[in-house]
Amino acid sequence: MLIRVQYPDGRYDYVKHTRLDDLIDSVQISRFLRSSGWVVIGEDPVRRRGNRAPYVGPERRLAA
Repeated sequence: MLIRVQYPDGRYDYVKHTRLDDLIDSVQISRFLRSSGWVVIGEDPVRRRGNRAPYVGPERRLAA
């Protein structure tokens, strides 16, 4: 899947979704396009790798 991004110098590009996290982490893009609109890095919430706390509740996916 390709995602439209904008670089800090104003250029636009399409990148593979697998590269998006790396581009965000290294601040190589200024924004990217979601289905809901443009996401501005540093202003809008962005889910990051390793940013999620582990789930500590009961395991509900186990077959009974």
